[in-house]
Amino acid sequence: MPDGTKVEAVVLSNAHGMQVRILALGASLQSVSTPDRNGKSENIALGYASLDGYLSKPQYFGATVGRYANRIAKGRFSLDGRSYDVPVNDGANSLHGGTRGFDKVLWTVGKVTHDSDKASVMLSHVSPDGDMGYPGTLSASVVYSLDEKNQLSIDYRATTDKPTIVNLSNHAYWNLSGEGSGSVMDDRLTIAGEAYLPVDAGSIPTGEIRKVAGTPFDFRHAKPIGRDIRTNDPQLLNGRGYDHNWVISKGEAKALRMVARVEDPMSGRVLTLKSTQPGLQFYSGNFLDGTTVGTGGHVYRQGDAFVLEPQLYPDTPNQASFGSARLEPGHEYRNLIVYEFTTESARGAH
Repeated sequence: MPDGTKVEAVVLSNAHGMQVRILALGASLQSVSTPDRNGKSENIALGYASLDGYLSKPQYFGATVGRYANRIAKGRFSLDGRSYDVPVNDGANSLHGGTRGFDKVLWTVGKVTHDSDKASVMLSHVSPDGDMGYPGTLSASVVYSLDEKNQLSIDYRATTDKPTIVNLSNHAYWNLSGEGSGSVMDDRLTIAGEAYLPVDAGSIPTGEIRKVAGTPFDFRHAKPIGRDIRTNDPQLLNGRGYDHNWVISKGEAKALRMVARVEDPMSGRVLTLKSTQPGLQFYSGNFLDGTTVGTGGHVYRQGDAFVLEPQLYPDTPNQASFGSARLEPGHEYRNLIVYEFTTESARGAH
């Protein structure tokens, strides 16, 4: 780090050719290597080869985002009659916790375990009262686990000493053919959502919950990501592609359920995403502009990756109909995310 502090990295691996590298900076996924249908392992997560990129041009690659993932309109919200201001860093709005969100802090690497079933590491971070304008001292942790079924689990938890808001997620960019291999527009995406949240020109939800039926946002049945992305739809113009939240449920689910699935016809890799969260932000890599050189020395261009973030709805603190992002003392926030990696051949998945 600029002050000379060393940044730890932890590598988790299993017996089936999967390897996951986690950086303490931002509690980030730097790389995720997994076999294709022919057994060849490649890194399928976008990132930088060295720490310099994460420091000089942070782009949330694989990062833990918070305190509030996604956007808060005008960087302002109210809690118990008091107004709070958080830094605006996305036009007029606050994005992923502000100018120094959880992606830019050095997390503490804790317990590392490895047994016959899985390997895991815990990282933690304490965000003091008033950090980036948010109330309450928030004690956050994340456990990354890789098991022998090629499942990567990310388990976020947080507690507070006074009422606050919290919404943590992971911002991994995926390219199932291998990072830097080109466009993901032919990947077949399924999202288990009947509706999505339209946004204004600043990507803030308008408050409407709109059915996906008959729109380019209908991914209830698998279709290529790029099939409708150039449709002259005002919402696609607002986001420069897909950068919207799908309504998976009205509230948090009691058990994990499938929220998305992506099939890559070229490599045969399949990603199945499970979560308990009510929302899923799908972003089609619209702002990758060819100025970033990634882990393998390749340039990242528009549409070269997709992001799937299970979370609360964007701007929930300002939109009562979206539910609540409130965390009370004595309660625990949790977001459990599970990525399952399989391969698919002409005979189907195995």
